[in-house]
Amino acid sequence: MLPVAAALLVATTLGSCNIYKKYETPTDSQLTREYADAVEAGTDSTTFGNLRWQEVFTDPVLVDFINQALTNNTNLKNAKLNVDIAHAQLKGAKLAYLPSVALAPSGSMSRFFDVPQPYGALNDWSKSYNIPLAVSWEIDVFGKLLNSKRGAQMQVEQSEDYAQAVRSQIIAGVANAYYAISMLEAQLQISRETQQLWAKSVQTMKDLKEGGKTTEVAVVQSEAQYYGIVASITDLEVSLDEMYNTLSLLLGVMPQKWTVSPDAQLVAPAIMRSAIPMRELAARPDVSAAERSLAVAYYSTNSARAAFYPGLSITANGGFTDLLGSLIMNPGKFFINLGASLAAPLFSRGANISRLEAAKAQQKQALNNFEYTLMSASAEVSDAMTLYEKSAEKQVALDQQAEKLAKAVDYTQDLLKVGGYNTTYLDVLTAQQGLLQAQIGAVTARNAQNRALINLYQSLGGGR
Repeated sequence: MLPVAAALLVATTLGSCNIYKKYETPTDSQLTREYADAVEAGTDSTTFGNLRWQEVFTDPVLVDFINQALTNNTNLKNAKLNVDIAHAQLKGAKLAYLPSVALAPSGSMSRFFDVPQPYGALNDWSKSYNIPLAVSWEIDVFGKLLNSKRGAQMQVEQSEDYAQAVRSQIIAGVANAYYAISMLEAQLQISRETQQLWAKSVQTMKDLKEGGKTTEVAVVQSEAQYYGIVASITDLEVSLDEMYNTLSLLLGVMPQKWTVSPDAQLVAPAIMRSAIPMRELAARPDVSAAERSLAVAYYSTNSARAAFYPGLSITANGGFTDLLGSLIMNPGKFFINLGASLAAPLFSRGANISRLEAAKAQQKQALNNFEYTLMSASAEVSDAMTLYEKSAEKQVALDQQAEKLAKAVDYTQDLLKVGGYNTTYLDVLTAQQGLLQAQIGAVTARNAQNRALINLYQSLGGGR
């Protein structure tokens, strides 16, 4: 019992050592102090990023797409399997506290004789057997198993954070693809309607030429504009097909076409403010995962420190045998042996020092990555908020521009027909071209606004 008592005495003198201390968010910098305060304050369930995705995306067609993606997406399935793997590793770390048990039965036969002679009967042989049961239990005096278990727990939580991040990316990806298809459908619809109008304009130019009110140049120019629109339609059709395939991959199905209304709109909840509080950034899964990585590194450093201290093991052997030393007894008897061992790393100190130095460096790397993730998250949210605000302003302006240009097209066509105010075919072409660009731009701005809102939701950790 003396080694055990000595080990326990040493352990009690290590109260100030980090090998028993739980991980705490570092507060060495203002950034991490703000984060620690935000974590302590807890999350606000009413903020935009903490809303359930069904509260943000209410279009029934989009809801069906998102549910299908969450069921079939390969990346999300793999992320969930990573959580299962981490849970299995945690279970192994917890079971390390239990004793190991081994059963190793053995037997032998022997016979003594002076000169070579034929083997005798089986009864002339001496038979021995041993049926031992060995139990070994490592006493975690210096926190080796404790830090291993805590590190495994952090890895479980980190894998759950990654799974949530993947889930958020999938939801945002499906929503972005959905509204991108809607945008392309709307642009294609505008372009095809414009194509039909231009076809009429070409015929009008030909009629005016026949009446001597314009020249062949006007006819050729109008025809050139018509074929330019036809060419742009083919580009839109290619982009639409690519977006169909993107959505198909997100849904985990073979490429196919999808029915999406060109008028699909995303209604934004009241979320805008001058800045995003740290507590909302703290709810992001990638930020949380970065801190878990720091916690894992912290416990790895503790494990490296614990390697400097002895390992205490208690062993017990028992079983049934007929062999006692060199004597064979018949019948056999039960036996039991108890023991304890204390193994100190006297000759591996150099390796332990190297491992500790490496663990400390990796912990500093994890801290740097954690701080960078926080700053990157803040910048990402700021970009999404600015893009949303400016896209909304741009869409209003382009809608008004398109309204005015539509009137301008009507006015110039009427003036050209009556020959008033020196109106030429160039005025008509310019007005029609400007109208098409404004209409396409207004649809693009609307999609940019939708995309900014979706990205803002994702950047705040949304998707629960």
